[in-house]
Amino acid sequence: MIDISYRGSGPYCYANSLAMMLGSEAPSTAVLETVTGSPFGMQLVGGELPFFDAFGWDPDIGIGEALEVLGWSAETVSEPDPDAAFARLVASLADGPVMAGPIEMGHLRYQPGMTGPIGADHFLVVLASDDESVTVHDPQGYPYARLPRAEFAAAWRAETVAYGKPHTMRTDFRRHTVVEEDAAIAGALPRAIERLCGETGAGLPPGSLGNADAALALAARIASGCDPELRGLLVHFAIRVGARRLSDASACLRRIGRDKAAEIATTQARLVGSLQYDLVTEDDVRAADTLRKLAPTYEELRPALTAS
Repeated sequence: MIDISYRGSGPYCYANSLAMMLGSEAPSTAVLETVTGSPFGMQLVGGELPFFDAFGWDPDIGIGEALEVLGWSAETVSEPDPDAAFARLVASLADGPVMAGPIEMGHLRYQPGMTGPIGADHFLVVLASDDESVTVHDPQGYPYARLPRAEFAAAWRAETVAYGKPHTMRTDFRRHTVVEEDAAIAGALPRAIERLCGETGAGLPPGSLGNADAALALAARIASGCDPELRGLLVHFAIRVGARRLSDASACLRRIGRDKAAEIATTQARLVGSLQYDLVTEDDVRAADTLRKLAPTYEELRPALTAS
């Protein structure tokens, strides 16, 4: 099979938001996504919610780790009181754009079909705010989108998001150390290896599983009957972002000479990406078999990341 790096649309909200905030000095979104640590593993949160990202990981954690390894800093604040949060937002906007998130995507009603909370986390960049509305660059495909302030406030509270704090925003992005992209990719690998060891899920709900255990448990669940909610999460989000971040990780690993690890990541990307058709067409037997093939690759990837 011919390999070529993927380019196109996809749910890369925090990577694209970070790229906007870092401006002309931003690495590619492929590098940004890889150094968040997201591609290196799989998790079944609470034994129910599948994500093709690292065990015990979430975007809040990943953003912080990416900034650290890239030589950047940012001020991150969360404010429980909505009025105080908006006052801080308006004051911060006087110095430039603000990265907001996690937020609840279901309240972003400029996105067609969004009428209320759906439990989906999202990140975007706020450009302006006044008493009536907020204007944002939403990396889901909505530049300069306007949203009434009350609806943005409901989204920003993030009450239905499984991680993070209400009204979280990031400002004052500063580059304190020039770190080359290859060095940043290599610098992110020790945490990736830790997560592939399966010992980083202490903060997750009971019943959470990581890596091979997560893949096998999801396979069993799909084989016994994939309910509509699970199917929707997989085909609308988890598979799309999972396959893309693995493809990007493969390209990043190859550029720093981790060829074996890159090969394994490519295999993972192909397996995850192939799930899309089978789950949309409800060929659940084949999807479950694919997940069983995916399971051992996580243990294969861990030692390959350590090889120079």
